[in-house]
Amino acid sequence: MNEKSAIPSAALAALIGLLALASAMGIGRFSLTPILPLMQGDAGLTLAQGGWLAIANYVGYLAGALSCIALAPRPARAIRWGLVAVGLTTLAMGFAGGQPLWLVLRFLAGVASAFVFVGTSAWAMPLLTRHGREQWAGHVFSGVGIGIAFAGLFGLVAGLGAVGSRATWIALGTVTLTLVAVLWRPLEADAGQAAPAREPSLRRLPGPALVAAACYAAFGYGYIIPATFLPAVARGYVDDPRLFGLIWPVFGVAAALSTFASAWLGRSLAPRQLWMRAKWVLAAGVLAPALAVNVPTLLLSALCVGGTFVIITMAGIKEALRLGGAPASQAVAVMTAAFGAGQIAGPLTVSLLARSDHAFAWASAIAALGLVISNGVLLLTSRTRGTAPQPAELGVPAE
Repeated sequence: MNEKSAIPSAALAALIGLLALASAMGIGRFSLTPILPLMQGDAGLTLAQGGWLAIANYVGYLAGALSCIALAPRPARAIRWGLVAVGLTTLAMGFAGGQPLWLVLRFLAGVASAFVFVGTSAWAMPLLTRHGREQWAGHVFSGVGIGIAFAGLFGLVAGLGAVGSRATWIALGTVTLTLVAVLWRPLEADAGQAAPAREPSLRRLPGPALVAAACYAAFGYGYIIPATFLPAVARGYVDDPRLFGLIWPVFGVAAALSTFASAWLGRSLAPRQLWMRAKWVLAAGVLAPALAVNVPTLLLSALCVGGTFVIITMAGIKEALRLGGAPASQAVAVMTAAFGAGQIAGPLTVSLLARSDHAFAWASAIAALGLVISNGVLLLTSRTRGTAPQPAELGVPAE
């Protein structure tokens, strides 16, 4: 009876997972996006310097994901200490001065975010399965969008109230550390469990899985450019902070709501089909502000990109599990690494084109072209291999 009472209910597991991802992703990974306009104003940060800070965070995320594969930490421990690190590094951004230290802190925040993401997936998903609530996975992943919306609203309020970037970093770090204190005890559920076993050996992945990983890298490259620079670009073209400050909250709300759309669409579409259709919408959102920068195109980009990137993430991982065969975890690891490489290349492109007056537009156009080409590859390989099986055929529960 005591053992049973120590196991969180499905609702509590979903809530904890949602809050953990909201903090790790909304603050640990993407808080720079809404704070970048503030840092441009009070710290003199350039778009290129902001790009390098984003790159440091994304490199850290990739390093953290690979570390999780090698170390196989206990899920709850990864969440707990990952959130502590996210809170401390975010808090330190408000006290640190200068690009070198900011780069280190954003790198460490990326590493910590990866531990929380991997830990949350490994902790919450089995609990939901145990309670027969696998379809609630979308509720957990909606935390990504909720965290982005929360950080965006924080940035909007800070901009309207003339609050500096330092105070905003400190406030967000305090929020994360407070959340850690609230979640610490409920995360004791796996305290006595052994760490997950590592795969005894790596095996060569089939060709289709590697092709899918390359297409997943194009997705990482495409979405990360607007996900990093939209508010900063909006600030350069829109004077009213009430308008350019809305871009990131809209992005986050669209991401959070998209998980419900994914649950509905996933009943009739196989993961690859859902991935491809969402990717067309993503490409349109990436390209829109490259053609013209104004409030309608910026909002359209926020809706299209924010409304598809969580859907593509979930569909891509499901497709990796289908194509990977026996070494499923290896397939997911390759997809994660490919995605990480793509999202590092996105802001790097903007930084390398920084001397041009149209760096964001050129990078967005390149990203949109990459998305279109990769979608063509997905379509071609689907036709050569036959129609992709439906979700029920994959053993994947409808969400």
